[in-house]
Amino acid sequence: MTNTLTDQVAAPELINPEMPDVPAHLPTPEDETAQAPTDTPDNAPQKIYLKDYTPPAFGVEHIDLTIQLFDDHARVVANLTLQRKTAGDLVLFGRDLTLQSISLNGQALSAADYQLNAEQLVIANAPDTCRLETVVTIVPQTNTSLEGLYQAGEGSDTMFVTQCEPEGFRKITFYPDRPDVLATFTTRIEADNRYPTLLANGNLIDSGKLNENRHFAVWQDPTKKPSYLFACVMADLATLTDHYTTSEGREVLLEVYAKPENIEQCHVAMQALKDAMRWDEGNYGRAYDLDRYMIVAVSQFNMGAMENKGLNIFNTACVLSSPETTTDRRNFNVKSVISHEYFHNWTGNRITCRDWFQLCLKEGFTVFRDQSFSATLHSPAVQRIDDVATLRAFQFPEDAGPLAHPPRPDHFVEINNFYTATVYEKGAEIVRMIANFLGKDKFRQGTDAYFERFDGQAVTVEDLLSALATADDKVHDFLAWYTQAGTPVLAGEVRQNDAGQDNAGLTLELTQAVRQVPNYPTARPLPIPVKMAIFDRATGKVLVEDLLYLTQAKQEFYFTDITGDVVVSLLRDFSAPVQLNFAYSAEDLAFLMQHETNGFNRWQAAQILLNRILLQYHEPAAYIAALQASLPSLAKTDPMLAARLLDMPSERELASGMTHHYDPERVAARHREIKQQVADSLRDTWAAFYQDTFAQLSQGQYEDTAAAMGVRAWRNVVLEMALTAGVAQAADWAQTQYDSAACMTERLGALLAAIEHDLPSKDQLLADFYQRFHHDALVMDLWFSAQASSRHSSVLDIFGLMLHADFDINTPNRVRAVIGGLLSQPTKLWTADGVREFLAVIVTLDARNPLLASRLLQGLSNWQALIEPTKSHIQAELQDFGKKISSKNVKETLANMLA
Repeated sequence: MTNTLTDQVAAPELINPEMPDVPAHLPTPEDETAQAPTDTPDNAPQKIYLKDYTPPAFGVEHIDLTIQLFDDHARVVANLTLQRKTAGDLVLFGRDLTLQSISLNGQALSAADYQLNAEQLVIANAPDTCRLETVVTIVPQTNTSLEGLYQAGEGSDTMFVTQCEPEGFRKITFYPDRPDVLATFTTRIEADNRYPTLLANGNLIDSGKLNENRHFAVWQDPTKKPSYLFACVMADLATLTDHYTTSEGREVLLEVYAKPENIEQCHVAMQALKDAMRWDEGNYGRAYDLDRYMIVAVSQFNMGAMENKGLNIFNTACVLSSPETTTDRRNFNVKSVISHEYFHNWTGNRITCRDWFQLCLKEGFTVFRDQSFSATLHSPAVQRIDDVATLRAFQFPEDAGPLAHPPRPDHFVEINNFYTATVYEKGAEIVRMIANFLGKDKFRQGTDAYFERFDGQAVTVEDLLSALATADDKVHDFLAWYTQAGTPVLAGEVRQNDAGQDNAGLTLELTQAVRQVPNYPTARPLPIPVKMAIFDRATGKVLVEDLLYLTQAKQEFYFTDITGDVVVSLLRDFSAPVQLNFAYSAEDLAFLMQHETNGFNRWQAAQILLNRILLQYHEPAAYIAALQASLPSLAKTDPMLAARLLDMPSERELASGMTHHYDPERVAARHREIKQQVADSLRDTWAAFYQDTFAQLSQGQYEDTAAAMGVRAWRNVVLEMALTAGVAQAADWAQTQYDSAACMTERLGALLAAIEHDLPSKDQLLADFYQRFHHDALVMDLWFSAQASSRHSSVLDIFGLMLHADFDINTPNRVRAVIGGLLSQPTKLWTADGVREFLAVIVTLDARNPLLASRLLQGLSNWQALIEPTKSHIQAELQDFGKKISSKNVKETLANMLA
């Protein structure tokens, strides 16, 4: 599943990956009762612990499921073929279900034959082999949580879809809803003819009319799967069809479903799917295993996408793409998320999680796979920059704050709260470290062993490591990364001995330290692969390239025959998810910005330098000089990297590195000051840079290539910097770029620049943008976000957007577009009005969509770093807010934030 955690402040772009495709153990029958409402004095939700895991008492061999949709409810009949696995009662989960009847082996049961509460149905002394039938009614028409079976859209746009990961299936029928219960499914769907599209997992085996007003379809999934991978759709959709022949010779029907007016925006997704299928065959030897692969685009969806077996449900923002309506970033993200969900077919579906604590097993591995695939679509260096920028913006703050947890947590209250950047992004970095440690051939050997050994099973992180360890037993050492919270800090120094001494050479001393996270075991040294190089300062040549393996708190690495003035470059390609605090001088970092042959490390050097300038008040001279020396040639050879060298850490990212005395106004003022100095220092070059971009693009034509994406990104950065520097012609550039735009990247770039600099044309451009695109929901998300993220919008302006006729609180994309704008502006967020209005929205969402409410609330997680009296005021607001909420999702997040 693609997480959308990282979208909440990613204005104006929405939907990152399962950033962002961003739910442990399913308890034993005895401790599952802890999930039901309790009568503890404070009615506190109960914690579930990994250590308490036991297998289920019963497995499900097969389920025959019938879903009959009516105007005001749905009737669900479930026939389960059950087989005892261990001692214990038969426990079925169910939530918001109205039980109509229940029978065991054909005999109707009375209320005395079972126990039923708000969360589960328990049958004592069930036969070891039995068949259970339940009939329930549900009301998907009023299900605003967007979990289970729910209605998306209204009127002619109405459709009914499912989201079952992690615990949504229990909102459809009574079932042992845990990932280690795998069964085959036969699903019959009946609906009104208003919904001609009836889909479920697997292969279509029957369909037809029931009467002149209703029809049915029967789907059979031959592969065993956990209930979280169940999906069905009832809608009126158009279809884009294609075919793919796998490496094993299987002919696969590919179908992308969307509203008729959107179907022409599905071609990018279809091509990405075929590319991903081919890539997985070539790089992992994994071919698709069914005769049909379906993708459905849904406008109201909490996550980015969901990998249901053979029937993926996607947020429209992760599947629809066209040059006129989609930015390069989102177009690229469509390809990434399509690949992510496809790759889940093996890393998540055919091999799934034993329990929800193992979520990083499928998500971390699959994020690593989609990042590797995405790196083939454009510059690998830029892909790595994007990966790490996301990690630093979202995962590092998690590790540094009250929401810190290991990639594999050991306890939770509400599993939805653990679809986090730590599970996804840090989980991917752990797999990447192992891949780098083993090397390409040994890593492939280990993954082949994993697929062959565990196909069709529900497994653990230890199982993955055991397979990878067939290539090298030291892989087991990486388990500590999965169980330890906090971000290690990699530091060190260089010592050189002159050529005339007996031990001539260079000694590199590296140290590691990890913040001790409260309520977790004592942190210990971790295995850290450190990719590095040594450069000759005089010539810029590489003298040494190596991959070091740091396993102790302090280690020394010796390099012979290294003399003279050198610069050491560490953590190339970000070889481990650590904070780098090496003893670099400003001159060292400026040298690396200009001479590093590793594109990622050129960017990393710039980021380290900028952080010192912004937070430690260093002068920007070295950074500016490196830009002046690098940009002219880099803009011609790699404009995307040139644009990234001008990346300034956001105010929110800077705040995440501050543990106390955080003053949002001071950080923002410093941010504006340095940006102004950089823009002014290059003022005379912006016009030439901007003009050069015209020569690099086919005028008036759109090209979906890495080179064209780079030029467009560079053009937008140059326009922004030219306006900041006060270049006279820049306002005209913005107007011309908007009017003559060949794609949304150019048009939105001009609009955002006009808004950011409060140009006289701003209101006219906003009105024109609305008039052009008001019929397109995803583009309207950009329109809302552009205004909400403007530094010229007040708190009241931002929340006033929620009164607009086109705002819909039931559509997560639209909510994130507005609230994300506030979260991206700490100077507005951390005010009395900002926090009060923000929490009022969370209270509303808590009652309607607890998952989204909890995700957004995490945007306040660094409140304890604030200066006084702001900190005390926020604490009081949060404590008062706690009296107004009811969901487990939000309560757990708040409790962790206040701990």
